[in-house]
Amino acid sequence: MPLSVETPDPDRPVGRDHPSLDAIKGIPVIDVDTHLTEPGDLWTSRAPTKYKDLVPRVSFLDGADFYTTMGWTRDSDKPSPVWVVEEDIALGFAGGGSVINKDNEKVKGSEFIKWPLTDVSPGATFVEPRLEMMDDVGVLAQIVYPNAVGFGGQGFAKIKDPELRLLCLTIWNDVMVEMQQQSGGRLFGMGIVPWWDIDLAVGEVERIHSLGIRGVNLNADPQNQGLPELSDSYYTPMWDAISALDLPVNFHIGASVSQTSYSGTGPWPSMTNDQKIAVGSSLMYMSNSRIITNFIYSGLLDRHPKLKVVSVESGVGWLPFLLTALDYQADENNVDNLKLKPSDYFRRQIYGCFWFEEGEQMMQDVERVGVDNCMFETDFPHPTCLYPQPLHGIAKTFADTDAPWETRRKLLGSNAARVYNIDLPDHV
Repeated sequence: MPLSVETPDPDRPVGRDHPSLDAIKGIPVIDVDTHLTEPGDLWTSRAPTKYKDLVPRVSFLDGADFYTTMGWTRDSDKPSPVWVVEEDIALGFAGGGSVINKDNEKVKGSEFIKWPLTDVSPGATFVEPRLEMMDDVGVLAQIVYPNAVGFGGQGFAKIKDPELRLLCLTIWNDVMVEMQQQSGGRLFGMGIVPWWDIDLAVGEVERIHSLGIRGVNLNADPQNQGLPELSDSYYTPMWDAISALDLPVNFHIGASVSQTSYSGTGPWPSMTNDQKIAVGSSLMYMSNSRIITNFIYSGLLDRHPKLKVVSVESGVGWLPFLLTALDYQADENNVDNLKLKPSDYFRRQIYGCFWFEEGEQMMQDVERVGVDNCMFETDFPHPTCLYPQPLHGIAKTFADTDAPWETRRKLLGSNAARVYNIDLPDHV
């Protein structure tokens, strides 16, 4: 019999003791997709003296029209704060994509793109305020991704000096180690791999693992930046190292130079900024179908059967159709290089993440994909995030569908603990 769930004020956070969360009471929650709105001095405060004026830093560049770059309509001539590197090479907006303002209020639409770093929530940037926000909403731990250098670190390719490029990457990874330690093991930043040099990649994977990093973050399409594709034998030593160390490799949507814009090429030019971000965000979820399909059909997962692959911020509702299509097309087109059915590789090695999907349909989709292959996320503090009540929808879904207790634990925490090798308490 479905439980009765009290609906709270939608604009205010609710704690774990609120009746609306009774269906998940006591379950430790790991949120597998959040982002760091990088502080303006993240790189400059840690760089050697000779590089302080060259590492990523916040500036106002004349003529840096990122509204046009994003395909949006610019409504002001005022320069936007941007991240720059080397001799004023622009990386992107210096607002981190946070829609949670400095008063911890969520603001919908594209208004956030005008905010300087001083106008975003302290919890988007700093450890202690973030832990307070996590406690307020009932989240135990979070996986954390970058903003300034691209979700897959693809922005590092803009840096021409190879020594500076590697320095900027290692500073990011060192900050992820610091954040994990400062949070008492509640914030787990993903380490970025220097995908442009296989020897550097293997060395950095081994280094960050030794420092406690629980997963790696990778450019989805290095072939678009003059390097081999990920299935090429060039990358075999990297895959061997990642597999041997049991590190999941994460592919966040938008993690390549061909997927960097919130809007992309999807919206029609006449649309408003708000319409464009809605179109781009909706279409970007399914862009990871390319990653999943190529990983499977290329035979890469046959060669690396212990590799764990996570499709981040892509949802799960479209996955049952994709897996059915992959099995069908493999048969129809004589794909004979695989030892298993395509869908079997997914269930053995690939994981999907959901957040806004709710209700009976979502639970059916999860069952079809595989309960062991799905994890919960919130996308804090980005435009599609679940703040200020990230757990309300999933708790209501569990209550309304009378989902088994073990399924609830797997989807909210224990799957993520297994994938990212995180010690999870039995109860919170």
